[in-house]
Amino acid sequence: MKKFLAAAFASAFIAFSPTVQAQTPPNVLVVGQIAEPKSLDPQAVTAVNDFRILMNIYDGLVRYKDGTLEVEPALAKSWTISDDGKTYTFKLRERVTFHDGTPFNAEAVKFDFERMLDEEHPYHDTGPFPLAFFFSQVDSVTADDDYTVTFQLKAPYAPFLSNLAYPTGLIVSPEAVKKYGKDFGRNPSGTGAYKFGGWTANEKVVVTRNEDYWDGAPDLEAVIFRPITDANTRIAEMLSGGLDIMVEVPPDSLQQFKSDPVFNVQEQAGPHVWFLILNAKEAPFDNKLARQAANYAIHKKALVENVLQGTADVAAGPTPPAFAWAYDESLQPYPYDPAKAKALLKEAGYNGEEITFYVTQGGSGMLDPVAMGTAIQADLEAVGMKVKIETYEWNTFLGKVNPGLEGKAAMAEMAWMTNDPDTLPFLALRTGAFPDKGGFNSGYYSNPKVDELLEKARQVTDQGERAKLYKQMQQIVHDDAPWVFVANWKQNAVTKASVENFKLQPSFFLMLQHVKKPM
Repeated sequence: MKKFLAAAFASAFIAFSPTVQAQTPPNVLVVGQIAEPKSLDPQAVTAVNDFRILMNIYDGLVRYKDGTLEVEPALAKSWTISDDGKTYTFKLRERVTFHDGTPFNAEAVKFDFERMLDEEHPYHDTGPFPLAFFFSQVDSVTADDDYTVTFQLKAPYAPFLSNLAYPTGLIVSPEAVKKYGKDFGRNPSGTGAYKFGGWTANEKVVVTRNEDYWDGAPDLEAVIFRPITDANTRIAEMLSGGLDIMVEVPPDSLQQFKSDPVFNVQEQAGPHVWFLILNAKEAPFDNKLARQAANYAIHKKALVENVLQGTADVAAGPTPPAFAWAYDESLQPYPYDPAKAKALLKEAGYNGEEITFYVTQGGSGMLDPVAMGTAIQADLEAVGMKVKIETYEWNTFLGKVNPGLEGKAAMAEMAWMTNDPDTLPFLALRTGAFPDKGGFNSGYYSNPKVDELLEKARQVTDQGERAKLYKQMQQIVHDDAPWVFVANWKQNAVTKASVENFKLQPSFFLMLQHVKKPM
């Protein structure tokens, strides 16, 4: 009854939230998100905006240790790895149930991964599963007994445990998938700290406390995730008391919140890259010199200091410096050099053709995309490039960019927050990751040497050897310039000062199990 009342109270609050000085309900946390979620099926989504909800509804076999990207046990109590690195055996927690009351066991794990990876599985059509690449090395999943599951890999795969901790590896209820089919994403059931309470399109997603959570029931009765796409509206809601937490605070407003004792501001660097995808399949960016010209033409330091007001650093390449062990510190960002950009464009034979530039109104890790897009357009036009901006809301934007830019656009904004230095380049820079092959290489960049280095790096278990391979890859990609490397963001969030135990995670997820909101 208490859970029902919390959800009802949350619904009543939302109905009246636009009023001046709106107050959030007691012991119900209200989070201002940047966009409407696409789905609540963890295997079917790619955006951190969605992951921030999902990580509170579901658990994986493993998870990231608090404050790190190190892996620790979750639904699996322990695991062993064979000497050849190809067999992972997990011992599972007993007496854990999904929110729909069905048991969590080895057969549930087997069902989940086979649904995602086996095209002949009877519930594979509940996809598509865009990040199934994370587990492409899995050859078979075996339920050895009720609480033992074994993954047999085709080859050693260094990021495997880290990928299991990512939302794509979260475990869903097989019975809920069978019941709801393709609608499972709107009727989720996991084992997490919070149960799904309801979803009103473009208004709210409500989750309620899981009293029987294996890792301890949360203090909060419920959490409301509100999609507020307009940054100014999110700020107004936070200032008026309508939100308890706001993620991705625009740079212009950070100081305002920092100077007000009613709020707490948190900032943290993480594995983030903001870049421009360049269509390497069609003119002008099918020529490396034109791609390099774009990198020289854009005043990235001005973007970071003026538009982003110091909330990011200039990026030097495809790997974020947060992956210190794999990051090539010798790599330098392309300097701002419009004269060189003009010379390279002339050498590339650019003849003034119009460049369509996809810009989003906002999305996960997209910083201040409209202002950045406008500044980038001005920089490119200053060196003689003709640029036409097309702006879309986040999910529409992804629907245009992810299938590939061929025949549609020459350039698009993009941001990734990743869990391993393998993830972004393998999914977005490899020839085998072209959109028609299920990847996110929307600009169709292809370099056989980069492909070779990435394949080797994910099979090498020694971190030092992996680091050498990633650094070689970074050097090649920096020179080939398939992207304009713009910024590495320092994530932020603002909370009411009364909110306790909230902290940002390097994964960029919101982990709310231990958050308190004193009455």
